Amino acid sequence: MRIILKFLAAPFLVVLTISWAILVFVFCWAEMILRFVSGLAVLLAIVLFVTGQTTGGIVFAIVAFLVSPVGVPAIAEWLIDRISDMNAALRCFITT
Repeated sequence: MRIILKFLAAPFLVVLTISWAILVFVFCWAEMILRFVSGLAVLLAIVLFVTGQTTGGIVFAIVAFLVSPVGVPAIAEWLIDRISDMNAALRCFITT
């Protein structure tokens, strides 16, 4: 029975490995773009604060935080790490 489960788990391992590699590639590019967007949003927030438009400055400061490396990209990185953990667990199951 265990051999059948290992045989059925192999396609999932292939899918997880390929999807993990694609997600890491996309994440690296998206993080680079989001860092640039975050910097622009911070600069725009500073300009809005200086010109007296406090509400707009606060909005852009929040947007800058969300697209910075400690916002949404951190959640994406956590999810990619969980996929990697599932991949490792499945490899361990197949090889033992």
